[in-house]
Amino acid sequence: MLSETIVPPKTRAQELRSYDAADFPVLTGREEEWRFTPLKRLRGLADGSQDTVAAPGHEYGQDLAGVTVGRAGLDDPRRGSVLTPFDRPSALAYGGAADVLLVEVAREAIPAEPVSVVVRGSDAGAVAYGHTIVDIGVLAEATVIIEYAGSVTLADNVEVIVGDGAKLTFVTVADWEAGAVQAQHVKFRVGRDAKVTHVQVTLGGDLVRQYTSAEYTGRGGDVEAFGVYFADAGQHQEHRLLVDHTVPDCRSHVTYRGALQGEDAHTVWVGDVLIRAEATGTDTYEINRNLILTDGARADSVPNLEIETGEVAGAGHASATGRFDDEHLFYLMSRGIPEVEARKLVVRGFFAELLAKIPAEALRDRLTETIEARLAKAGE
Repeated sequence: MLSETIVPPKTRAQELRSYDAADFPVLTGREEEWRFTPLKRLRGLADGSQDTVAAPGHEYGQDLAGVTVGRAGLDDPRRGSVLTPFDRPSALAYGGAADVLLVEVAREAIPAEPVSVVVRGSDAGAVAYGHTIVDIGVLAEATVIIEYAGSVTLADNVEVIVGDGAKLTFVTVADWEAGAVQAQHVKFRVGRDAKVTHVQVTLGGDLVRQYTSAEYTGRGGDVEAFGVYFADAGQHQEHRLLVDHTVPDCRSHVTYRGALQGEDAHTVWVGDVLIRAEATGTDTYEINRNLILTDGARADSVPNLEIETGEVAGAGHASATGRFDDEHLFYLMSRGIPEVEARKLVVRGFFAELLAKIPAEALRDRLTETIEARLAKAGE
């Protein structure tokens, strides 16, 4: 009788990681990590088949004490110290970046205002690679906002280093023009007793695929991740997260909310939390909610927990996807509010809690106006 060797499935802790794109097999779309992604729309970011241009430029006009923003060389010792690529686009970006966009906040510095940087592309047909390092010193407290605008086909890596006892609010806004494509990997390394609040907003672009991961280096690390996304007709927006608990007594809380409208609007949210055997006392929760505003839109939502110890403070996940509540709409309209305005009120309430996490009033107002303008256009 022939015996069969059963190979257990790989866990998130066992996945291939490499700085060399050649180490990764060519993507087919049948891989679990890529089954939702329309690979043809990545325009060469999956295989490196197209010639590249320089990375998008950045705009920064502030002068804040303790803050440095500029370009650094590829020999910066922090490059690659946090993030090791585990897919082809991330590895291509690592090998193809010409330099590093560096945002640095000095030890114990507390900037008086948010550090605000705009990354702007100029050609949707051109493939570009980028690399960003955000380094928050020990005991520093800062808000860093990076906005992505214009048009380009971009694969980029973002490494975020948060020193012991530091507090960082990190806001990323992908408000690309209609033809843009982005495949991004953001990786946080969170120090002892450090606190990270990440707010990820995705509105524009043809295809935006963002992977966010976090790891801890000492007890007391705390990560809160909030996501706001709005997909219109034909847009593909994909958010994947991995919170890797390797240290005892750390916390993570993930809340993402998305709205969809229009034919072939498609969003994907996959949230993975890994609690390793040594990470006793972990407290974690993740939730994703999706609001489908019209027929023809599709939301995929997959929360996952991988737990290797029973000694946790708490661990849970939830997911909900539903249609626009006609009863809420009827209630508002019955009180004299026009349908378009009623829809705005409902969607504003859906996103308000998460947008309130952005400590920049002008940006909050602008994002709210952008979302409401889309709703108004769909109602015309």
